[in-house]
Amino acid sequence: MPEALLRAVAELTPQAVWSWFTGRPLMVVISVAAALVLRWVLLRSIGRVVTVTLARSDARRGGQASRAGRVLAQAAGALHERHRQRTLTMASLLRSIVTFVIALITILTVMAVFDIPLAPLLASAGVGGVALGFGAQSLVKDFLSGIFMILEDQYGVGDVVDTGEAIGTVEEVTLRVTRLRDGQGVIWYIRNGEIVRIGNRSQGWATATVDIPVAYSESLERVLPIIRTVVQELDESPQWKDKLLEEPQVMGVESMTGSVMTIRVLAKTAPQQELGVSREIRERVKAAFDEHGVKGPAIMPFGPVAGV
Repeated sequence: MPEALLRAVAELTPQAVWSWFTGRPLMVVISVAAALVLRWVLLRSIGRVVTVTLARSDARRGGQASRAGRVLAQAAGALHERHRQRTLTMASLLRSIVTFVIALITILTVMAVFDIPLAPLLASAGVGGVALGFGAQSLVKDFLSGIFMILEDQYGVGDVVDTGEAIGTVEEVTLRVTRLRDGQGVIWYIRNGEIVRIGNRSQGWATATVDIPVAYSESLERVLPIIRTVVQELDESPQWKDKLLEEPQVMGVESMTGSVMTIRVLAKTAPQQELGVSREIRERVKAAFDEHGVKGPAIMPFGPVAGV
């Protein structure tokens, strides 16, 4: 065994080892331990916030006392699950950000302990970050837009939306792109950063507007009660009660043109139920008119063509 190695082994006394350990190695251990503890505390805090948020969402969902609240909660039953998924997605994103930031700070701290020059490294990273930012600014814009869309719950899977470029049902929402399918079955991939406006047809409520034409000679004192009876029976029907937020309103005469008098009915419905409600109102009004002998507008025959 070489003489230098023997001398080094002889100098490895407990006091020497402890003196070496209380220097840089101890600082490294303390830095890593502090980072792990901080990460555990932050992740636990995020988990508690998620738990409280979901509990409050359950309480609000179960506290719908009004008919409109119950109908909306039932018609949009997926909203609760979507809210849960959105909360979990944001929690996962926050956990990743916390882990990345703490790991970066820990690495820089350890490098500083070993006297590794950070200025050239940070300068190079800054130049690289600026170059990457210019090259990937559209990607960063897409990600930031995706985060805000998810956070603000502008739309979710299953919603019918109008993005300006296409109208369809959302099939997937990611941080970068939104995928939707239109009425012809075409799939559209739209970058989140390119979406300027969103029209969501599945949130809140919808309005069914039904215009019923009758003959101008019909008496309103006879026609309006018939229509009011029809909409009242529709509102009391178990099949349609859960699709109507309130009893449809007979607004009265909307227009009079020639031999046609148009009566308008408005119905506030659950999202995406307005077309079915409109068709049902027309069918029931038609049957009621036939039963009571209410005449529709007369079809004017075409006059003779000039010059024939």
